[in-house]
Amino acid sequence: MTAHSHSRQYRYYDFVMAAYVCVLLCSNLIGPAKETSIEVPIFGTVTFLAGVLFFPISYIFGDILTEVYGYGRDRRVVWAGFAALAFASLMAAVVVHLPPSATSRANQASVEAIFGNTPRIVVASITAFLCGTFVNSYVLAKMKIWTRGRWLWTRIVGSTVCGELVDSVIFYFFAFYGRMPQSELIALMFTQYALKSAWEIIAAPVTYRVVSFLKKAENVDYYDTDTNFTPFSLKA
Repeated sequence: MTAHSHSRQYRYYDFVMAAYVCVLLCSNLIGPAKETSIEVPIFGTVTFLAGVLFFPISYIFGDILTEVYGYGRDRRVVWAGFAALAFASLMAAVVVHLPPSATSRANQASVEAIFGNTPRIVVASITAFLCGTFVNSYVLAKMKIWTRGRWLWTRIVGSTVCGELVDSVIFYFFAFYGRMPQSELIALMFTQYALKSAWEIIAAPVTYRVVSFLKKAENVDYYDTDTNFTPFSLKA
């Protein structure tokens, strides 16, 4: 069934939005605080930021939202996530720069290490998130029309490799260009890109199940045939 009503109320949309924003905040605030290395057969030691294990879940939610509810409703969720990220970044900056009390002065270095991202990192992270997420949703919405709703796996994979590529290139270029050798930067960029993309592809069966459940529960399967794809709108 194809739904074109913008005024409909959905049972699970708000829950998916809340889960999306929660994952986005946690992966951006908690994940970057730790760099880890694991031994991978054939490839050897792979080093990455721990947030890579969880940030792709936000893209999975983006796929689900666009596939079920359409680009417009996913766009609203993206802007909600952007507002949450912006506020969290502002709050972290204020907390870090507030003078510590005498009893908490010894913990100040730890607070700065965990929450003290530089403005450059913050701007790079938010910009990469916005651009990558909108590319992911746009590609999926267009591919759904081109495939006439068939072959969901092609949309999941296609949108993921496009969105994650944009996200990774923008973030690592703006955050670390000039701070490390170019060859090392490129290697780090594409290692993170490969890990995030692989994570989403592995999770495709779960995405299938959630999409199927929501389409049946909400009685909706949205096609963005008449959608204005500008990212600068809150219209559903």
